This record gives sequence, structure tokens and C-alpha cells, in this order.
Amino acid sequence: MSNLVARARALADDVLFPAAAQVDLRGEVPRSHFDALAEAGLYGLAAPPDAGGPGAGLAELVEVIETLAGGCLSTTFTWIQHHGLVAGLSGSANEALRSEYLADLVKGTVRAGVAYAGVIPTPPRTRARRVSDGFRFDGEAPFVSGWGGIDLLMLSGRTPEDTVVTTVVAPVAGHGLDVSPLHLIAAQGTSTVRIGLDDYLVPAERVLAEVSHADFIAGNTFASRLNGCAPLGLAERCARLLDDLGQNGTATALRAEQEQIRIRLDSGLTDPASLPAARAAGAELAYRSAGALVAATGSRSVLAGEHAGRLVREATFLLVAASRPEIRDGLLALARR
Repeated sequence: MSNLVARARALADDVLFPAAAQVDLRGEVPRSHFDALAEAGLYGLAAPPDAGGPGAGLAELVEVIETLAGGCLSTTFTWIQHHGLVAGLSGSANEALRSEYLADLVKGTVRAGVAYAGVIPTPPRTRARRVSDGFRFDGEAPFVSGWGGIDLLMLSGRTPEDTVVTTVVAPVAGHGLDVSPLHLIAAQGTSTVRIGLDDYLVPAERVLAEVSHADFIAGNTFASRLNGCAPLGLAERCARLLDDLGQNGTATALRAEQEQIRIRLDSGLTDPASLPAARAAGAELAYRSAGALVAATGSRSVLAGEHAGRLVREATFLLVAASRPEIRDGLLALARR
């Protein structure tokens, strides 16, 4: 086990999981959770070594994210958004933005969220148009996590010319940016909001990148692979709790499925067309694992504050979080088996 994974495991087991029930009941992640992640050096995972990153390989990244997701989904889902801006700045040609923010983002003293899902569908939900002094944004970013606890927001919009423009903005309401809190059935601690955009100006110097929509989609393959980590982390937590209940045979069978899905997810990096089906299989396994835990736990699962009931709701959340129509279709195909 690497030092990075060991640090993640200690945090997940000693800090995140023991508090997960209270985070769920209160709908708020303590700031101390994020501070602990920063102290463990886990805010710079996406940065290359020359920017202060750990130089982690795929297997190490996957194990860290799965481990943390099995500790507290609200904390992990919020924290993982940060790495979008770390990765974006690490490869950006905008040296001024890199110099201003990257080092502090890697240390975790500055924390970020993302709003790019609205550029993926056609027509886009988040639109941008070029003006003389930058870009004007319209539409909406339907799910933005970490609001109130992040210092920067990576905002993307799609232009009429089918270019995706990505910018760095302050997460502050006003001047064409409207915020509506969302009430979720699980992971309410992510502080997720809907952002409405109406002629919202982003100056040219805040532009991180401009790429074609096709290249943007192609570049999301690695991110999609990592999005498959949270369901498997939740499934493994369910397996561990099943072990604690003496249901070792069920836990072993579910772990065997986890390993097969990890192999499929990794293969999706070189065969992107296969990735949605692997993502669907992971989400379905998490949901089924949580259901098995409820069955093994018994009637107390329906009591507020019980891990089994919380994990079922979080598995439901993961059926649609970071999802796409192809993943939905894969889940429905699994339901028809």
C-alpha cells in the first residue's frame, strides 16, 4: 500500500466514516473534513509532479478515490470536483491564472468547484458567446457542488461555433449569476445548487481554455473512468459492513464483481465506447450491495442515522450522478436481465 493510499484509508476509517451518519442527518460536511484532506496532501492529486502533485498512477488514484468514497460520499463528491480546476490549470496556456492559483489549489488552501456538465448535451444547457472583452454566458449549470465552501468555480460554456470555453470565476451570486439551493435525497452535505446565467460576463483574462466540443468530449474519458470510483467505493464499504454482520459469503461474491468492473473500467480508457456499460455496472452493483446490507441488517435499517439506509440512498444518488444517457440505457438494460 502506498503512503498516499494509507493516508486516504486512515482518513476514511478514522475521520470520515465515523461521522458519515451525522453528516447525512445534518446535511453539512464539517470544514475540518476538507482541512484534513488538505493536510494529507490529497488536494493536489491531479497535478503533475512539477506542479507539486504526487505523480500518482491510475491504480493509486482509483484506490484513493474509492477509499474516500467509502468513508463519506458527501465529502468525497465535493472534494473530487476540485481536481477539475487543478487538471485544467496544469495544462492551461494561461500563465497568469496558473501563477495566481495553481500552487494554492494543489495545497488545498484554495478550493474549487466545477460547472461543465451543461456543455455536453446538444443543445447545450450552458451557452457562451464571444464579446469584445471576453464571453457572455447564458442558460444554467444544473448541479454545482460545494457552494459556500469553494473559493473558485471552473465554468464552461458552449459557443454557437461549437467551441467549449472554460473560465475561472468567483462563486458569487449577482451580475447575471443566480443561485438556487437544491434539496437532495442523499449527499445533501455536498451543498449542491443550480446556477442560472443571464448575460453573465467573464473577462478574457479569466479564460482557461478553448477547445472544440468534439475534443472536449474526447478529453473526458479519463474523468469518466474516475467517476466510476465512487460506486465501487460505496460497494466495498457495504461489503465490509456485511463482513461485520457475519455475511462473509455475500461480501466475497460482491467483491468479485467489484474486481471485474474495475477491469472493465480500466479497459474503457482504450475503448471509450465500452465505458458507459462499465459505469452502469458499477452503479448497479453499488445499489445491489446496499440492498444486501439492508437485508442483512434488518428492520433497524429504516431508522434515521443507520448506515444501511444511508448507503441505499447514496447508491440511488450514484445511479444518476455524473451520468449520461448511455449509462442510463445500460442501467435499464441491466434491470431487464
